[in-house]
Amino acid sequence: MTAQRGDPISTETRINDRIRVPEVRLVGPNGEQVGIVRIEDALRLAQEAELDLVEVAAQARPPVCKLMDYGKFKYESAQKARESRRNQQLTVIKEQKLRPKIDTHDYETKKRNVVRFLEGGNKVKVTIMFRGREQSRPELGYRLLQRLAEDVQELGTVEAAPKQDGRNMTMVLAPTKKPVKRPAAQQAAAAEAEPQA
Repeated sequence: MTAQRGDPISTETRINDRIRVPEVRLVGPNGEQVGIVRIEDALRLAQEAELDLVEVAAQARPPVCKLMDYGKFKYESAQKARESRRNQQLTVIKEQKLRPKIDTHDYETKKRNVVRFLEGGNKVKVTIMFRGREQSRPELGYRLLQRLAEDVQELGTVEAAPKQDGRNMTMVLAPTKKPVKRPAAQQAAAAEAEPQA
């Protein structure tokens, strides 16, 4: 199949007969520099060594090609990509909403939620919602956020300081250490003990 004008450019690595340049800079199977050779000679060397001629740097002039086992190369690069995805950590931001005139017991419940989120390795966005006349007293919300930050300082640090955003005041807390893996039995017991929202 020939590429039509406007088709997306292929990003797949070119190998063997797909390499269409008069000469290439050849690298041997063990990483040794062979030099600039004609494409016909490079293909012949690849056949003799029972390897593939793989274009590793297409932008170079002339393009750099290496003698290697292409199937093994693709397998190893897929393994590396899978390993890097496994090591990536997904950051989740949980949100906890409060009111400036919150009762002591309600505050303790909300604080327990923030502690649980931080122990789980998640960031927490704490939002204080102001209504009516409460908007004229932003210092109440600021003091409440400062108190919460002090109460959970052994588990999390303030990543974004409290700031007023319209009717709300927000602050972001980040966990200080990696999440603690709890056994499945403890997780199930904790889930049953939590009140349903």
